[in-house]
Amino acid sequence: MGGQLSEEVRVMSGAPQGGVLVPLLFLAYVNDIWRNMESTIRLFADVCVIYRRIINNEDMEKLQKDLDRVEELAVENAMKINPSKSKAIRFTRARIKDPLYHSLMDTLIPEASSCKYLGIILRGDLSLADQVNYTMKKACKALHFTMRILKRVIVIRKA
Repeated sequence: MGGQLSEEVRVMSGAPQGGVLVPLLFLAYVNDIWRNMESTIRLFADVCVIYRRIINNEDMEKLQKDLDRVEELAVENAMKINPSKSKAIRFTRARIKDPLYHSLMDTLIPEASSCKYLGIILRGDLSLADQVNYTMKKACKALHFTMRILKRVIVIRKA
């Protein structure tokens, strides 16, 4: 900034935040995370989703085993996982009262009734009401902004 350069610092692990190649390097780094997993895993940028159909307790144990595997991979690769950004959500229309007990990095993953994934609000009861309301609110804000701009243009032209 202002012709000044910052000091060079040796990076022992990771990549510079905000670097152009960082998303690509991250994906190359975690691309094999799906190996030895019984659950389905999806990666997009720095978002990782692990899910499976749960029919019985054995399925819940398999999901926890896969979460434990993710934790092991993070330790092996000196990666930090922020368990507070994790959510457990059950997608069903059935009324199930049993809480979910999954953990990551020795932290219980909180159960949520909805979550935002790649910009879409997903609700556990499979309703789209939250997503529709969110989209409507954004559309109304955009319309209001456009109307304010148009009113200014019309007033300027009349003058």
